[in-house]
Amino acid sequence: MQGVEVGIEEVLMCRERRVDIQNEMIKKYNMPLISFTMNIPGPIKTNQQIKKAFDIGKTLILEKLKENNIEVLEIKELDENTGNELFISVNSTAEKIKSISVNIEESSLLGRLFDIDIINVNFEKLSRKSFRKCLICKEQAQECGRSRKHSIEELQNKVEEILEKELLQNNKK
Repeated sequence: MQGVEVGIEEVLMCRERRVDIQNEMIKKYNMPLISFTMNIPGPIKTNQQIKKAFDIGKTLILEKLKENNIEVLEIKELDENTGNELFISVNSTAEKIKSISVNIEESSLLGRLFDIDIINVNFEKLSRKSFRKCLICKEQAQECGRSRKHSIEELQNKVEEILEKELLQNNKK
């Protein structure tokens, strides 16, 4: 996979900053928050293809919010070597937004690479009702990740395959 490699320190600092932004936006509006990133294994977190996929995800999220008459209060976007990030404060219930986000994540192969977290006004991340499946073997993704069942290279190859296939299809639309 092509792109700038990032180290664990950068990733951890990025996570801390993400939590700070999430908390700040929830406090500001006292409303739930959508926090969108990409699920990209390994030291390369973004490149041109990943950014295109992220933009598709961002568009899908905003379209679904509009379709459901959900008011967007604020949008913040970061474009870093540690990955692209989108934060959206919305005037809705966290449960309704979670349902919409799960539908987006499960609507396509590309959606499998989306990580759309919903955080409620109590700063709690809502869990999905069903587990995500592994990109490779279709078992529970958390279990495969925890046990390191698949190599980073194997996962990256699968991510590249999904990106190529899905971005090609999106270009045809």
